[in-house]
Amino acid sequence: MSDPHPAHPAEKEDKRTFLQRLAEFIHPGPDSADELIETLAEAEDNKIIGAQSRAMLEGVIRMADMTAGDVMVAATRMDLINIQSSMDELMHTIIDTAHSRFPVYEGERENIIGTLMAKDLLKLQRAPELNIRALLRPAVFVPETKGLNDLLRDFRGTRNHLAIVIDEFGRVAGLITIEDVLEQIVGEIEDEFDIEDDDGDIFALPDGGYRVNGAAPIERIATAFNVDLRTREDADDFDTIGGLVAHEMGHVPKRGERHALAGLEFVVLHTKGGAVRWFKVSPVAPT
Repeated sequence: MSDPHPAHPAEKEDKRTFLQRLAEFIHPGPDSADELIETLAEAEDNKIIGAQSRAMLEGVIRMADMTAGDVMVAATRMDLINIQSSMDELMHTIIDTAHSRFPVYEGERENIIGTLMAKDLLKLQRAPELNIRALLRPAVFVPETKGLNDLLRDFRGTRNHLAIVIDEFGRVAGLITIEDVLEQIVGEIEDEFDIEDDDGDIFALPDGGYRVNGAAPIERIATAFNVDLRTREDADDFDTIGGLVAHEMGHVPKRGERHALAGLEFVVLHTKGGAVRWFKVSPVAPT
């Protein structure tokens, strides 16, 4: 006859000491992302991890709840290339924006037919008979609800670094790059716009305009362009041209926005941490 009370399998030995179990009972582990972030902050305060490590770990945790729509560049601020553009127009766009990849459209801006790598234009210099269409790479489309964790995995798997974000109605909502995703973890990434201050702050562009550092002193810009900027209301409250233009605009500038000031047109090329890093500056066209 079988034993009516079979022996239970041996319980897995708990090798924690009594004090360890008591400490965990009094201070249980975090039950939510917010509690985990607070725990990381305490670990930094206690010198267990460094500030940079804490910031990166916090970025990883927060990114788990973020989607492509949260960090994308909105459609109205996308730098696109028209498939019908001439070679000169293409070169001006690439130089002015300094991007390495561009969505390409045909007809309407919504009709994106591929992606152009700036470096691929070098092939046209050696083989002018090539058609720009032959240089296009397939465009990648993702829904704005796609999680950043999944998107980063896709970027790494396909070696694609740019995707077009689509809204629930199938319209273009914006674009997102692998840099946009990684910056949620490691913070702002230095790019081709990020040069040392002593390398200069005003650069001539082929179309007659200038690329101007947003951190350039107001007096430097006033002298270079022979304009009077200090007569502006509240101008004495600001030291940099970026601060003055942002004040005049009344909000944090976004890439692609324009503002006329003292006979000059300022086009925001690049922002970082809520401040304008680079403008394109040109004389205001006469009306």
